Amino acid sequence: MNVVPPALARLIADLNRLPGIGRKTATRLALHIMRRPASEAQSLARDLAELHGAIRLCANCFAFSETDPCAICRDSERDSRLVCVVEEPADLMAIEKTGAFKGKYHILHGVLSPMDGIGPEELKVEALVERVRRQRVVEVLVATSSTVPGEATAAYLIKRLQEEGGVTVTRLACGIPMGMDIKYADELTLSRAIESRKDTRG
Repeated sequence: MNVVPPALARLIADLNRLPGIGRKTATRLALHIMRRPASEAQSLARDLAELHGAIRLCANCFAFSETDPCAICRDSERDSRLVCVVEEPADLMAIEKTGAFKGKYHILHGVLSPMDGIGPEELKVEALVERVRRQRVVEVLVATSSTVPGEATAAYLIKRLQEEGGVTVTRLACGIPMGMDIKYADELTLSRAIESRKDTRG
């Protein structure tokens, strides 16, 4: 006998599809939503329904934004000659929390993964190269994670950008352990890694 009402079971199944949410966590979240006032559930449903219509990619840096260009790209006080390349929007958020980076961003939306069919063409690599040319960028900070795919992506970007010439390519320095995703690093560690970045030419 199924003791879970169908509507609640559907919500649990939906939450269970989210990354990092197992069946037990999905059930706990669904029950929490059930215990809250109906107005909160309606507000959550409305926000979810409006999400894809309200959010777009910034045409310059490919960040999620409600405006194009995004707030960071529009900010004239930030140094447009310094660009930090990250894998995902969550990495941008992690770096912004540190307050240590005063330039602008470029989001790849993934890492190189030939086994999954993800090559440079599936990422925002050529858009980065074109941006470096067009906006006279003087430094590109490659801030991919120190995972195997992240390191492979960094190596490809460094080589590709050095072929262009005229731009210094740096890499996050000490403090980021091998195998760690950028988004999971604490603010102090990440801040020190940004401040201690190294020129990839050695």
